[in-house]
Amino acid sequence: MKKCSVCRKLRIVTGCLDDYKQLAHYHYRDGAIGPFKAIFALKTNSLSTAKTIGVIVYSMPVLGLELRNIATDNYFVGFDRSTGLTLINRNIRCISRVIIEPRFRGLGLASRLVRQTMPKMNTPIIEAMAVMGLVNPFFEKAGMKALQAEMSARCVQLIEAFSMVGIETSDLVDAGKVQRKLTRLPNTQAEFIDREIKRFLQSYGPDSRLKTQNLKLIRYILSKLTARPVYYIWFNETISNFKFNYNGKPNSTNSFGQAHPSSGQS
Repeated sequence: MKKCSVCRKLRIVTGCLDDYKQLAHYHYRDGAIGPFKAIFALKTNSLSTAKTIGVIVYSMPVLGLELRNIATDNYFVGFDRSTGLTLINRNIRCISRVIIEPRFRGLGLASRLVRQTMPKMNTPIIEAMAVMGLVNPFFEKAGMKALQAEMSARCVQLIEAFSMVGIETSDLVDAGKVQRKLTRLPNTQAEFIDREIKRFLQSYGPDSRLKTQNLKLIRYILSKLTARPVYYIWFNETISNFKFNYNGKPNSTNSFGQAHPSSGQS
């Protein structure tokens, strides 16, 4: 079946929790979604036997998010907690899940689901976080802007330590390969990398008494070294004049209806 013919036979409708549950097991986070603000479903056109083949879930935003502050030039920073929370909840919604049934992937349907439902939320800002955003950038294809988190200093330090004992960045995608290299290290290098790994793990909590050659522990470490979530943001310009700008300053008062403390207005 051709791509265009498939897309023509699908429609986006207001969905419900049952739509999400039908597809939840296809998502890498297949647990409960918690409180949500809206669900939209991508369904086949048949009125009698309409099948859900895609779903998007919108939730309330979290209070503190550093990449949001960068994207909005700290617009939501500087208020007391109550005012800041009210401002964020009034103006932001978060995309917490986007799922497409596997047989219908590769047709641009995830981007379509995001692009066509964001305006329906009637909110100045839509945001999302994605671990696999760089691999499958459908949020960007839907019109959102991407910001990637900087690698933490502790991650940089451990990656450099690995490199010093012959484990290069390109090796970090293969836990088995890293394990084999660790077991072959001379005693001096093994003791050095053992200290560095234990120092790294202090920030995360796993039992640092585990052997550094333990495959499960290595996988955990590599997941932390390679996980750099991408933050996405979209501004609804039909209801807000707040523009996306990495370096620019937002107006001291905009259509959010709230003067920023730095503006000197009240």
